[in-house]
Amino acid sequence: MSQKVKGAGKPSSKVLTPRNVIGYALGDTGGVLAFGVISAFLNMYYTDVLGITTGKLVILFLVARIWDAVNDPMMGAFLDSRRPTRWGRFRPYIYFGSFPMILSLILCFLPLPAWKENQYLVYAYITYIFYGMAYTFVNIPYGSMATVMTEDTGERSVLSIARTFGAGIGQAVGSVILPLCVYEVADNGAKVLSGSKLFTAVLFIACAMLVVYFLNFRLTKEQNIEVKKEEKRDGLLKTFGSLFKNRAFLSLSLASMILIMANMYGQTVNGYLFKNYFGTPKLQSMIMIANYLPLVILMPFTTKLIKKFGKKELCSIGAYIAAAAYLAGLIVHTTNPYVFLVILFASGFGIAFFTLEVWAMVSDAIDYQEKLTGHREEGTSYAVYSFFRKVGQTLAGVGANAALGFVGYQVGTTAIIQDAAVTNGIYVIATLIPFIVYLVQGLLLHLAYPLSRDRVEELHAELASRRAQ
Repeated sequence: MSQKVKGAGKPSSKVLTPRNVIGYALGDTGGVLAFGVISAFLNMYYTDVLGITTGKLVILFLVARIWDAVNDPMMGAFLDSRRPTRWGRFRPYIYFGSFPMILSLILCFLPLPAWKENQYLVYAYITYIFYGMAYTFVNIPYGSMATVMTEDTGERSVLSIARTFGAGIGQAVGSVILPLCVYEVADNGAKVLSGSKLFTAVLFIACAMLVVYFLNFRLTKEQNIEVKKEEKRDGLLKTFGSLFKNRAFLSLSLASMILIMANMYGQTVNGYLFKNYFGTPKLQSMIMIANYLPLVILMPFTTKLIKKFGKKELCSIGAYIAAAAYLAGLIVHTTNPYVFLVILFASGFGIAFFTLEVWAMVSDAIDYQEKLTGHREEGTSYAVYSFFRKVGQTLAGVGANAALGFVGYQVGTTAIIQDAAVTNGIYVIATLIPFIVYLVQGLLLHLAYPLSRDRVEELHAELASRRAQ
């Protein structure tokens, strides 16, 4: 006996309409509107506005992610245990979960009275952990939804590209627009972050998120959703064990962990780099353009290139290109911010394919899990995958603050001009660490990820045959 959501029926290979694709893309626009501000400015808000030391922030990010270690799998198991609603399995959780996430974003940057550092730190713990929980409540169902919108490989690539495009729109707000309007010049000539200007910008972003998530809910549609009541699912621990034995899933999760770590680490450290080393904080807005312009250039050609060469093949080569770009930056040690932007453009060109195709690869890895176990548990699988990404966020937050502390960055609520040794140290950590992590990512995709172009085609043919039976 089975229960079907309205609109489900005989599986169809191609089911997406343009409004579905736009609606799905808007889901990541909403998430990244919040995520982009958090990535680009929260660390600097803690150090330069609240005056929290980098060592204490290391502990903060570790504690927050330890809680996520429990929070993510619980959310995934919860989704897999729920029967579909009349709106679908995932859509209602995305929409209704967006409200607490928007509130948590506002609270993170809320203007505070004159407190002591430890009082600010306690407030940071409460609000940042609340944000992480709220983000999980939205992001796990959002990532899982792609697997039930279509079974067609080409359409999944379209959704992955659309998600990347939607994320780019959200990222543009935090990385391009905000740097132009949240800094000010102190009496001693130092460029400083303005907490009041940042909070005003966050309020505008919160309003935009309300609109975006409403459109995501209205425009998306889940297809062919069927839950068999008599189906016996594996236990949660058994599912985790099988995922960690899934070579495709594990290697892709590690590579994605590195991607999110490198992206967030770069956003954080590059903000300090342009403010202190180059002395041009407003040029921070060009960082996102340098990183995302390659995506726009390659987007029209991605589907054809993937069909010809394969996802694994293009993504591993791209990671090596990104590593080479940062190695060149480390060796050159330029003092020209525009030369550094060229380096960022080259690295962005390298990782563009993986950024565009990573969500389609996640769907392939979940398909591979179905092949191995006979069960399709998108919620739990995506929750474990999301946990790896949050480990990457942890490593980025911990690594950025540890590296800043190592080079002697001075924090404080007053305007501080860092000395030359510190600013040169910031340049080194802004190039050396990304070089290492992108090199590791390339090796993972090249040597460990097993789903080459031919094996993906074989996998989908085998699953189609099983489902037909």
